[in-house]
Amino acid sequence: MSTLRTALITAATLGLSVPAWGQDHSMHNMPGMEMPAPKKAAPKKAKASPAKPKRATPAPAQKPPVPAALPAAPEVDRSKMNHGPTSDTVMDHGAMGHGTMGEMPMPAAEGEAAPEGMAMSGTALPAGSAPPPPVPTDRYADRQFPPDEMARAHAEMMKESGGLNFGAAFLNIAEYQAHRGRDGYRWDGEAWYGGDINRLWIKSEGEGELRRGLDSGEVQLLYSHAIDPYFNLQAGVRQDIGPSPRRTYATIGFEGLAPGMFEVEGGVFLSNKGEVIGRVEGYYDQRITQRLVFQPRVEINFSAQDIPEIAIGSGLSNVELGARLRYEIKRQFAPYIGVSYYRKLGDTASYARARGEDVHATSFVAGVRFWF
Repeated sequence: MSTLRTALITAATLGLSVPAWGQDHSMHNMPGMEMPAPKKAAPKKAKASPAKPKRATPAPAQKPPVPAALPAAPEVDRSKMNHGPTSDTVMDHGAMGHGTMGEMPMPAAEGEAAPEGMAMSGTALPAGSAPPPPVPTDRYADRQFPPDEMARAHAEMMKESGGLNFGAAFLNIAEYQAHRGRDGYRWDGEAWYGGDINRLWIKSEGEGELRRGLDSGEVQLLYSHAIDPYFNLQAGVRQDIGPSPRRTYATIGFEGLAPGMFEVEGGVFLSNKGEVIGRVEGYYDQRITQRLVFQPRVEINFSAQDIPEIAIGSGLSNVELGARLRYEIKRQFAPYIGVSYYRKLGDTASYARARGEDVHATSFVAGVRFWF
């Protein structure tokens, strides 16, 4: 009984199966693919399976049009096709109708023209020399208010933003000097008035001895022009004051802030007698605290020729080195103490010895520095 049941089940299974040659190969008719020509053989009719209906095949997507240059693939007998993978089967991609893809334009390299149909933009544009767009000159308020009133208001604004004139006065040195022999005094100050670029300067300095009078002094009237953010070029006149003989000089010089925050100034002086002398000086403010400031200072004078009338020899005539420590009670007012060393050099020292004067002196100084 068991053997008979097994035989019936096997026969039913074979009857329900669909032969391989009866499968639907309608999807193999791919456009552009040429299949091998079939052999001449009588077609066989596929046996229909009453037990299991054939599974519905989804409708293929719309096929792209076949290029005119490629012939349509011929109808073949799909029952003779070998679908198994073999080493002898080679697909000819050259015969496949993939269509013709148009050439895509590529961006132009630097310095080359853009390909036809493609516009250049951004960094692909060649460098040019076209001028920049004009600076806007209209102001929105001009559309709402009378032009004359707006022009006057604009001029006032520009003046307040950098066109104002202002001034200041400095007395950098006003001190009492205690040294061997007779004690003395000294001053060095300046004042200016003007704008950021052009200013009028007045400078004065001198020294003397107590109960003896003024030894030497000078006053300078200068026009100053800013040549950069840190330096001014100055020109004008200088007048000596004090004992005779006195000189009047044409002056050209400079004043400014050197790298490292050193204040420097210098000048060359041409006298009404044709004599040429010069001076260079500088100082540096080293802030120890917010109020305590240490200031080293140096001044060098020289001459282009001997001037016996005023006891000045050619070359370096004298040098002064000083160091002062001040306390700023306010920024505008600061008393100080310090030391100063003065030395005459070369022929100037010879003139001093001939007159019975000292060629060098060390002084302890006390004074005040103020400005307003």
